[in-house]
Amino acid sequence: MVKLNKIYTRTGDDGTTGLVDGSRCSKHSARIAAIGAVDEANSAIGLAICAIGAEAHRALLTRIQNDLFDLGADLATPAEDGDFTPSEMVLRIVDAQHSWLESEIDALNEGLEQLTSFVLPGGCEAAARTHVARASARAAERAMTALAGETAVNPAALAYINRLSDLLFVLARVLNDGGTSDVKWVPGANRQ
Repeated sequence: MVKLNKIYTRTGDDGTTGLVDGSRCSKHSARIAAIGAVDEANSAIGLAICAIGAEAHRALLTRIQNDLFDLGADLATPAEDGDFTPSEMVLRIVDAQHSWLESEIDALNEGLEQLTSFVLPGGCEAAARTHVARASARAAERAMTALAGETAVNPAALAYINRLSDLLFVLARVLNDGGTSDVKWVPGANRQ
């Protein structure tokens, strides 16, 4: 159980922050940028939840928010020799978490009309907020792959963040009356 008695520690006043293994790194490092981008995606999901009426969809996104905290912990724990094995002391994203996202995507997508055009990020408020969360998840993925260009990143974590943006896209379509209220892109509509 996490206990936070004091919110400020002053240990980061020098521009560094502590990682789970006790090491410190710069607050502008690729690792902290990835952790921050995941936090932004999680916050955008929280905002989307506020506009969603269906309890099942709210519960789905709340479960994802918990997974994103797991993802942040995973990213904050550098791997020794690329070993991403979870343990009692090391929290890692596991394959079951991104497999669950895939099954949720399939279930949500089942009743949707087939796409005939790209979809603009809009529609009802809940869908628009979910599209913002989707774009935030894509930004987190870019930050995580940038980190992966420098050091080993858990492959299950990379798969999870990739699937998450797909799920958010499909959920936004569900929220837009099953896709019937999607705002379609009209290529070149304004070139006159």
